[in-house]
Amino acid sequence: MEIDNSKIVDLRRMVTAAQQEFDMAVTFHEVWKPAAYDQDLHSRLGKSYATQAFLITRTALRREMLLALIRLWDSNTKAIRMRCIAATVGEKEVIAALALDRVNHLGWPEDFDEMRNDLKKRATEVGLIVEKYMKGGARHAVFKKLLALRHERLAHRQLIPATATGANATDEEIEDFYQDNAKLIQILLGVVNAMAYDPQDTAKVYRLYASHFWGTFRKTGNESR
Repeated sequence: MEIDNSKIVDLRRMVTAAQQEFDMAVTFHEVWKPAAYDQDLHSRLGKSYATQAFLITRTALRREMLLALIRLWDSNTKAIRMRCIAATVGEKEVIAALALDRVNHLGWPEDFDEMRNDLKKRATEVGLIVEKYMKGGARHAVFKKLLALRHERLAHRQLIPATATGANATDEEIEDFYQDNAKLIQILLGVVNAMAYDPQDTAKVYRLYASHFWGTFRKTGNESR
């Protein structure tokens, strides 16, 4: 298989789109976290009129983060399909083509076998993560729950809590799913696009932005009733 084979071209396109979608999830997630967990922020806002806008903002951030994550796992043939990506990158002909392209660019053709084995190992890791969320996998129930949340609530009107309380009971499961997707994107960009990517780099930037944004509420919270 040549590197310009349509299967590899499509694979690279999907992986690039997946990174762009995940980066959006990162931005929403980092701005959302203080709104969910910062007790000082909750106390400052209390039950003021400003709190109602805060709750709407927090709900919107969480909603968009979840929608971005689930979009990575769409089944529509015109969308990003994590299951399809994992299956394609696991094919030995694809791995061989990617490895050959890599060593040729580096000028190390003698390292082809080593490169192929390394890419195969990382592609296997992708497959194992994806399998956790498929039928029969250890996290399939979580995946079904998130799909139901998307279909039954996120696509429709959500009820907003009356007070600014902490994160809800499903946040641990969502965080695990988020972290697994971060790992998938990191590995796939390295294997398929030969790109070094650390989702924490993006997260740190938006974590800083979030701290400055929410910090203004701690200092100047609106006490109007």
